[in-house]
Amino acid sequence: MEGETFLRLIRHAAVDGIAGTIHPADARADLGDRALLEALRRLLPREAASYASPSRRTVETARALGLDPVLVPEFGEQDFGAWTGRRHDELAAHGGDAYAQFWSDPAHKRPPGGESFEDQVARVRLGLSRIGAGSATLVVHSGTIRAALCVALDLTPQAALRFVIDPLSLTRIDRLATGWRIVSVNQRVA
Repeated sequence: MEGETFLRLIRHAAVDGIAGTIHPADARADLGDRALLEALRRLLPREAASYASPSRRTVETARALGLDPVLVPEFGEQDFGAWTGRRHDELAAHGGDAYAQFWSDPAHKRPPGGESFEDQVARVRLGLSRIGAGSATLVVHSGTIRAALCVALDLTPQAALRFVIDPLSLTRIDRLATGWRIVSVNQRVA
C-alpha cells in the first residue's frame, strides 16, 4: 500500500435499547446528545474518506456526524450468533455451560453460531488493508476498534480486549511506511 493512512475510528453512539443486551445489527443509535455529536464532527477532517460497519447504529451515527460512509462488512461487530438479541444476565442464568466457557477465553472461544474475537481481528485486518492512503474516518463498534488496535500494536487478541472504548469516543491510529503509530485511544470530546 502506497502512502500514509490517517485513521479516525469513532465508536457509534450508545444503542437506544435495553442495557446489557447483545444488540442485533438493526439496533438504533441514541443520537440525543447533539452537542457532543457536533463537537466530534468538528474534529474530523473535511476531505477524509468515510467508512462504517453496515449496522444501523453505525450508519445512523455516521450520518449524524455529516458523513456518507462506504459500508464495509469487515468492520462489523463480533458475531455472537445465537446469543444476539439476548441479555447477558439471562444468558448467565440460563445459558448453560457454553456461556461460562465462552467467558473463560473470550478471545478464542466462539458463541453458538458466532465468531471469536480472534476471528473478528482477522476480518478487521482485511478491512484495514483495503483502505488507501490519506485521511479516513471509520464509524464502527468497540470490538472493531479493539481489533484495529490489536493489528496496529501487534497484540494478542486477549490483550486487545483490555481496551475500554466508550460510545462516541475517538481513537486515532496512523499506518505509516515504517509501521503503525497510535495517536490516541478512547478520546472523549468535551
